[in-house]
Amino acid sequence: MLIDSHNICYSRFLNRQGEDKENNSRNGNFGLPQFLATNIDMAAATGFCQSSAFYCQHSPEAARITWTKNCNPHGLARSFSWKLLSSTPNIKLSSSSPMPFLGGNYLPKKERIQVVSPNIEAPSMTVEFLDAWEDEYDGIIIDPESLPPSANAFASALQASLSNWKLKGKKGVWMKILLEQAELVPIAIQEGFNYHHAEPGYVMLIYWIPNEPCMLPASPSHQIGIAGFVINDKREVLVVKEKCPCSCSGVWKLPTGYINKSEELFSGAIREVKEETGVDTIFLEMVAFRHAHLVAFEKSDLLFVCMLKPLSSEIKIDEKEIQAAKWMAIDEILGQPFYQEDQMSKRVIKICLETSERHYKGFTAHQLISKLDGKLSYLYCNDTNNV
Repeated sequence: MLIDSHNICYSRFLNRQGEDKENNSRNGNFGLPQFLATNIDMAAATGFCQSSAFYCQHSPEAARITWTKNCNPHGLARSFSWKLLSSTPNIKLSSSSPMPFLGGNYLPKKERIQVVSPNIEAPSMTVEFLDAWEDEYDGIIIDPESLPPSANAFASALQASLSNWKLKGKKGVWMKILLEQAELVPIAIQEGFNYHHAEPGYVMLIYWIPNEPCMLPASPSHQIGIAGFVINDKREVLVVKEKCPCSCSGVWKLPTGYINKSEELFSGAIREVKEETGVDTIFLEMVAFRHAHLVAFEKSDLLFVCMLKPLSSEIKIDEKEIQAAKWMAIDEILGQPFYQEDQMSKRVIKICLETSERHYKGFTAHQLISKLDGKLSYLYCNDTNNV
């Protein structure tokens, strides 16, 4: 039942004001507990009581509020504060009409008391979910920019979000934690997240919800390298001598390096040759690639060998990367002890030589649009004129 009890409650209060004044003064109270008790009693009789000051929903069990003197409760009377007992309803303040004049004190304007949830041990706390969006595999990607900065708030929001996603039948959860949020990583790990991969500035964590084998893709397993075979009109090959103390230290070899993020294979080969030797080139063909395992940090390694045509001949080395560079005859290259012992490197040089003499055909780069992403990308293959 819903009744307008503004006049009833307030009139009853005024009638009892003189009666209670002496008791209030003796107890150090000024009318608010009695006024609240009066309205709670009425709520018990009606089930639901609403006035211009406050409303409450009452359960069969009595609610009790203890009052302390000379404390500011941020929205009650200036001389009272309240605390909740184990059987006390949750009380919160929100907008309403002004409270009436109570025992020489006013409640702040546009404030009300709302008794909404009996029989709880502490005031309820609103826990928000983490901001996230769904991916095309029925998974969740958490927005890293919106993670709560507080560890407690993050833990609560993460637990609530995982429970919510479980109820919705979601599967994999991806959470990127930025470098400045690193203190949140142990909390996520404690909740069951695992490391997936890391890049400068962030770490990616994953969580698999279903009680079945994880179907999320594994972390990156390969590093991509390139080598540039550059041969001039004199049948000389551009070679370098590495500066680092590696297994090929002191050996004249092809310029090599790793491609950058979002860099094409042939672009990486052109760049590495330019950076190490200062020679400008253009891409002709990809003649071979080598696949090796457990190369660096137990990762696999792909090395793509590209045939490049020189556009310049002057050498200007990068002294930070290499010790020396020069143009060298094929026979002199293969005559080194290293190539006599390393069958892989020796075979690569011979394939490149056969390609330069047009006895072997490598892969050229063909730019095509894929329906999967609608973007231009390169397909490396033989001549496709007849396909």
